[in-house]
Amino acid sequence: MSKRAISTEQIHHPYRDPEGWDAHPVGVFKASTVLFKNTADLHQYRPRDGKSYRYGLHGTPTSYTLAARIATLESAEHCLLVPSGLAAVTLVSLGLLRPGDEVLVPDNVYGQNRYLSESLLPQFGIQYRFYDPLDAAGFEAMLSEKTKLVWLEAAGSITLEFPDLLGLMAACKKHGVITALDNTWGSGVAFNPFEIAPGVGVDVSMQALTKYASGGADVLMGSVCTRDLALHERLNHMHEHLGYGLGQNDVELVLRALPTLELRYRAQDASTRALAEWMLSRPEVAQVLHPALPDSPGHAYWQQTSSAGAACLFSVIFKPEYSSVQVDAFVDALSLFGIGYSWAGPMSLAVPYDMGRSRSLPSRLAPGRVVRFAIGLEAADDLQADLAQALAALAG
Repeated sequence: MSKRAISTEQIHHPYRDPEGWDAHPVGVFKASTVLFKNTADLHQYRPRDGKSYRYGLHGTPTSYTLAARIATLESAEHCLLVPSGLAAVTLVSLGLLRPGDEVLVPDNVYGQNRYLSESLLPQFGIQYRFYDPLDAAGFEAMLSEKTKLVWLEAAGSITLEFPDLLGLMAACKKHGVITALDNTWGSGVAFNPFEIAPGVGVDVSMQALTKYASGGADVLMGSVCTRDLALHERLNHMHEHLGYGLGQNDVELVLRALPTLELRYRAQDASTRALAEWMLSRPEVAQVLHPALPDSPGHAYWQQTSSAGAACLFSVIFKPEYSSVQVDAFVDALSLFGIGYSWAGPMSLAVPYDMGRSRSLPSRLAPGRVVRFAIGLEAADDLQADLAQALAALAG
């Protein structure tokens, strides 16, 4: 046989890796095309069950491994991976809602979930209403035959009110309404979303794996977990239609970070509590928002459900005499805090917010400008010194 062209030789090279290789890191398998043994194998039905392969978009051994480990982290049976936390939110809402349905969303929900409810869902004939997550009785009165999905978020975005999860879920169970929890803050460490109390848990738990699961501030990814096979299949159907896929190098980075997730969570939690308590003593501050602080809204509900963890976020409301210009100057004066969105990475972050733009219902917050802090892995003493020097900028 004559020698083949170099391109043909390289594409059809006969070498295959031998049996017997094993290592702790998971191999990175990247492919669009999945090869079949023959046409009979090609025509064989392959369910989306994490055990068989059809096309790279639907999964490789690398992404199947990550899905299985996230399911274990969340105490779930099934897990779907998506390209971002927002993609996970979108998958749940579009997968479980139909024209004529209604979704109830907490007033302190993640901003992109709020925007999805206000702008996209109505285009599909889906109604939405916002509810107070600390008022389970008022929430139950809102439930109707049209209510098919309730979003929960613990703790609430930016202002970190901790919801009455047990009361809200009891009302949903009584009325047969599906519950979906944004569990990015808890990350599988603070509490078990499917057994928050004996016999009480959510139906769907999603995370932005961008945050704690990644930990490096260099990956965008999300997950949607369930225990119920019928719910999983509904979500899986929408997942396939949306064409969600992942880069396997990103999957590798999350797999590498998972073993240190709890260590990072505990370390950032401890630093965050120390800094939140210190800011509480400052004369410039009207209110500190952190679920572990007794005066923070929803503290008693946090104690009921997740006192084992409190993540890396806290927010400060400066007294009303400080203008937005002064508060921005404070943020600009910080040297160890980056100015940017997201959290749970190694670098601490600070972002000022105007909460009037993202709330519909009466607030339990003190008046004043809000700054949210995401505490990284720097030494807490260094961060405290940085906060102290930046507070001098308020006077200017």
